[in-house]
Amino acid sequence: MADGVAATALWVLVEAAEMEALAGGSAGAQRFTVGGATVLLGPSGSVIVTAAGDVPGHSGVWSAEEFRLFGPAPVPVTKRLLGDSEAWGADESSLPIHLAVRLAEGLLYLGRVRLSRAETTRPAGGGESALTICVLRLDTPLSRPVLRRVRPTAPAPDLPDLGWLKHVNGDRGAALEQFVTGWYPAAGQPPSPSSVPTGSRSLPGGLQQLYLLAEQRPDALGRHNHILPWHELQSDPLGELLVFGVENQGCFYWGLPWTWDEPQDDPTVWFREYDDKPVTEQEPLSGFLLQFSLFEAAMSADCVGCVDSLSDRQVQRLTAPLQRVPLRSFGPQARTRFYVAPGLVLSVSDALNDGKFDLWAGATHRSALQALPEFDAEWLRFDG
Repeated sequence: MADGVAATALWVLVEAAEMEALAGGSAGAQRFTVGGATVLLGPSGSVIVTAAGDVPGHSGVWSAEEFRLFGPAPVPVTKRLLGDSEAWGADESSLPIHLAVRLAEGLLYLGRVRLSRAETTRPAGGGESALTICVLRLDTPLSRPVLRRVRPTAPAPDLPDLGWLKHVNGDRGAALEQFVTGWYPAAGQPPSPSSVPTGSRSLPGGLQQLYLLAEQRPDALGRHNHILPWHELQSDPLGELLVFGVENQGCFYWGLPWTWDEPQDDPTVWFREYDDKPVTEQEPLSGFLLQFSLFEAAMSADCVGCVDSLSDRQVQRLTAPLQRVPLRSFGPQARTRFYVAPGLVLSVSDALNDGKFDLWAGATHRSALQALPEFDAEWLRFDG
């Protein structure tokens, strides 16, 4: 192969020698295994070869746009992919990275990839940082037929069902418990006595229930926005509200009416940006906690789909196969409503001042995203 990548067409079968040539040949090249993938480091570039499949925690194609390399990776691979912070000018990380997937019939060349984001850890005793995950973005997104070849979707496991939905406007405590326990796996350790001391502060029953659920499922308190742990509850700067939830960048918070008396059974939830007057959420605490849980489940899911600036017609098409959660809108600004299917939560929010809508879907398994129909807009990200 005389002209490197120029002579290697996308999405065609190639020989191992052709891939080695993209790195500058096998002579003098370093070969490593990282998360099940083979990484070849040569003088002309890097080559990553992985098996077709969709195995959690194993290196492989994640979506039409992303490849994920799971570590820990040895120091040479870490430095090649992330670069040397002490280097002046260009370093090895500027060399091209090529990707191929091993199929039964041979190696399928997927083209170049570029660093999108990465995480590293440093050994407790010191030493070089090790790459733990590296997300690489394909220069040319894969077509649906190619994606099905290199990342065949595994059969769906038992997806969380929608039994909780029938309780939304009857027994919201039951709805919250069934949704949270269905969506989040338990942490694994046996249940322990409640860490929320009785009598330390009067809290509404719904909030106490969420704290109890979070003892075995910490993510139930949110990974994007957060319900504060009980011992961090505090009054707002004016002493009017008991702040129990905060936005991830500290731009707004949620609070309950501050009182030394016994709390209301289902109090009003107040939303406040720090420089504005507080406004009420449309649902009281029982409905708010369900909405918060749905929003966090979608935002924090491993498998997501997102798209913005949709028309009303496009939203209707996307949500037609799903069930609407019978609650009033969430959030006084974006006015978000929720639609669900087994293992799937979809939020639709009003875009600002243009009559359009933004959509975010989160799933417990990528197969659940297949409940969404094809439509005439381009996903910003789609992990299905």
